[in-house]
Amino acid sequence: MTNDYTDHSAIRNIYCIGRNYRLHALELGNEVPKSPMVFTKPTHALVPMDGREVELPGDQGEIHFELEIVLRAGRDWEPGIAADELFDAMALGLDLTLRDVQSKLKEKGHPWLAAKGFLGSSPLGPWLPFPGLAGLAKADFSLLRGGDTAQLGNASDMIFPPDVLAEHIGSRYGLRRGDIIYTGTPAGVAALLDGESLTALWNGEAAGSLSIRLRS
Repeated sequence: MTNDYTDHSAIRNIYCIGRNYRLHALELGNEVPKSPMVFTKPTHALVPMDGREVELPGDQGEIHFELEIVLRAGRDWEPGIAADELFDAMALGLDLTLRDVQSKLKEKGHPWLAAKGFLGSSPLGPWLPFPGLAGLAKADFSLLRGGDTAQLGNASDMIFPPDVLAEHIGSRYGLRRGDIIYTGTPAGVAALLDGESLTALWNGEAAGSLSIRLRS
């Protein structure tokens, strides 16, 4: 795996975890899950959080931001492997969601791809060296809208921590070198506004930014 922590080209599969923070599940009126809720996104959804403007569909209802810790597998998963051995890098990313579209899909029992996998729906900041599970829980992460804090979280608040997620995904779907996991979002999600700027912070330091353009 490359040690260039700005490189996203080697990403293979994008696994995402729904409702992995209790308060986020409750704020949307959802039940807290008893096992990890896993869905996937196409790699075409990725866009670097490098200060660029990202254009998103503004004609399908609200698009909600969801800031998440993203973990990268530096080797293939195998039974019993420790998370500190499996993951080699982390980043902050946004799981953007067409919320009105998702609500309609959920009512019909349909998959979430149209709401979660559209182009530009996975902004991803630069890779940082993985600090280990203990180090991960020592730092807060947050999202700024302009100068205001919209979300604030800590890995210690995950319902299913990274080692549980790795075992669940690896044993059921496969988890190989170059795969990434969006590990879930804390409370505070809301609709994006046209022209606004977002900045992700890890331990108080900028770890990705972009501006939003909603097309009609």
